[in-house]
Amino acid sequence: MNHIFQAIWQHHLSCGYNAPFVLIMSIIVFNFILERVLSLLNASRYEAELPVEVADVYEADQYKKSQQYNKVNERFSLLTSSFSFLLIVSILTFHIFGYFDSIARSFTSQPILVALLFFAIIMLASDILNTPFALYDTFVIEERFGFNKTTLKTFIGDKLKGWLLAGILGGGITALIIWFYLKTQQMFWIYAWITVSVITLFITMFYSSLIVPLFNKQTPLADGPLRNAIQDFCNRVGFKLDNVFVIDGSKRSTKANAYFTGIGSKKRIVLYDTLINDLSTEEIVAVLAHEIGHYKRKHTRTNIILSILQTGITLYIFSLFTVNPLLSWALGAKVHSIHMVILAFGIIYSPITTVVGLGVNLLSRTNEYQADAYVKEYYDPQYLVSALKKLSSTNLSNLTPHPAYVFFHYSHPTLLQRIKALEK
Repeated sequence: MNHIFQAIWQHHLSCGYNAPFVLIMSIIVFNFILERVLSLLNASRYEAELPVEVADVYEADQYKKSQQYNKVNERFSLLTSSFSFLLIVSILTFHIFGYFDSIARSFTSQPILVALLFFAIIMLASDILNTPFALYDTFVIEERFGFNKTTLKTFIGDKLKGWLLAGILGGGITALIIWFYLKTQQMFWIYAWITVSVITLFITMFYSSLIVPLFNKQTPLADGPLRNAIQDFCNRVGFKLDNVFVIDGSKRSTKANAYFTGIGSKKRIVLYDTLINDLSTEEIVAVLAHEIGHYKRKHTRTNIILSILQTGITLYIFSLFTVNPLLSWALGAKVHSIHMVILAFGIIYSPITTVVGLGVNLLSRTNEYQADAYVKEYYDPQYLVSALKKLSSTNLSNLTPHPAYVFFHYSHPTLLQRIKALEK
């Protein structure tokens, strides 16, 4: 079969035309332009006057600092995105992916091993090229504005652990998908869907107990006024919660956060130690009530179901592309292989991913309103408002983002929108 593909490959080379290549390049250019336009629109609002509802978030000096922080991040984003854009265009133009594929094939002819070596080369090369940007972001920008608490040792440790997880999870899933494809051909997407769904459920249940400890220390919230206040609220709303943990977020940053994770008996709420330091007991309970609101409104369950359905649809569409050798050749490979199709499909499918992402963000913002409404119904919403204001001030958040940028990128409503909804 390969000799047939080789003949077609030579024909397309002689014609000098590959429709998938043109499509891939067009999508990359469009995505870059779209992101730059959205960023420029957002940057145009940095000097906007603060609405009266959020005018008390910043003192004058702090507001200037937040504007400067957002401007610096915008310029840095322009630099990194431009670098990435020029890099991927060069890689496609000069068939670097095909060269990586040849390197992988020089070691083995086994399809799964070739794919794993191919993606390992890409991951390593990408990480080497992007590490200087990550170092600058962490140790220059975040340090300059007082956020960074990461040491070089922690930074390197995170890198190594990230590689380990990518190898185990990413490599394992990739190997299984290719194995299913080799065994079942066009029906592989069903087996892959089932496998990915099981892994998704497993990670959702055990993320905090298996993955988080690799990076952070979690300790049960100590007995005291805060735990008593949390327990009193949980008892009042009929929410059984035995697992309240504090995570050492201050190990990396001064920014504060909280999140709900797990399902069933594995559910837990995790509070950053920085959150506990920055907020009052009432404000922390309000934040926790918001997280409980997500559970009570079944957002976690709904999101899991939608994620599984989206995965199945994506895998089915992907299965329709696996027989097309033009996708492999569009990336510069001379041998048709599923791992090259995976890479090409990821780019070609990105416009659909963007559209789906808009829907996901819209649903997420709706869920945030509902969780806030839960606080309004069962607790004092003013404590949530004051907590959100404090967190926005501490994190130097942009309080006047452009609506288009919010529409495309925000999974949460803006602070102004949340305050208006809570005070309605």
